[in-house]
Amino acid sequence: MNFFGVGLGLATLLIIGLGFVWVIRGEYYFGYLWWPYVLGAGLVAIGVSLMVPWAWGSALLGAAGASLIWGATELKEQAVRGEIGWYPFNPKRKPQPPFIEIIRRWPAPHL
Repeated sequence: MNFFGVGLGLATLLIIGLGFVWVIRGEYYFGYLWWPYVLGAGLVAIGVSLMVPWAWGSALLGAAGASLIWGATELKEQAVRGEIGWYPFNPKRKPQPPFIEIIRRWPAPHL
């Protein structure tokens, strides 16, 4: 019997579940303007997954990269949910991303 598919499915489910948590917490503490860096980290993770020879490592890196890309698209929508009161809103965020003036001019991605 080969349990690779079952194990990979469970691991992917865990990665996606943690993605929901980090999007909520990340937007609360840092704000949605960090989305380009999250998107870049997801693209790097997927790129690295193409070069990893171990099937588990490659598959998990690909799933984590896809989850990060999804999270980058979800940060702006999470900010809106925080502003309307569905989630806690933190108006006193301290860390601002580098190149904030450039990022503010870009439209935030969404799926």
